[in-house]
Amino acid sequence: MAGREAARKVVHQVRPLLSVDKDEARKRVINLYKTWYRQIPYVVMDYDIPMSVEQCRDKLREEFLKNKDVSDIRVIDMLVVKGQMELKETVEIWKQKGHIMRYWKESQDPKPTDFLSKFFNGQN
Repeated sequence: MAGREAARKVVHQVRPLLSVDKDEARKRVINLYKTWYRQIPYVVMDYDIPMSVEQCRDKLREEFLKNKDVSDIRVIDMLVVKGQMELKETVEIWKQKGHIMRYWKESQDPKPTDFLSKFFNGQN
């Protein structure tokens, strides 16, 4: 039992990464979203991707909404830091076109694997 009490004390003494409370974390997320939103036209132009600015903004919204239920401040801060790193890599053109296009691969329908599904889709 002494181990559990020690673990609880450690959990309560963990310092936040960046944000002190949920409001500050929320502001960081909104600022990151706005920054990405403003950069999307330049990303579309620089990488010459076959998507419109609106499609990219819809994908941005979808990516942010994936994490809407995260409530731990430290996890939110970690996701914000990762988002900032992705933004810097994208803006500085350290990525290639394929790295940007991988965001749309996840939303494609999976290919059928069994015989009947392939047959109905017209595949061999």
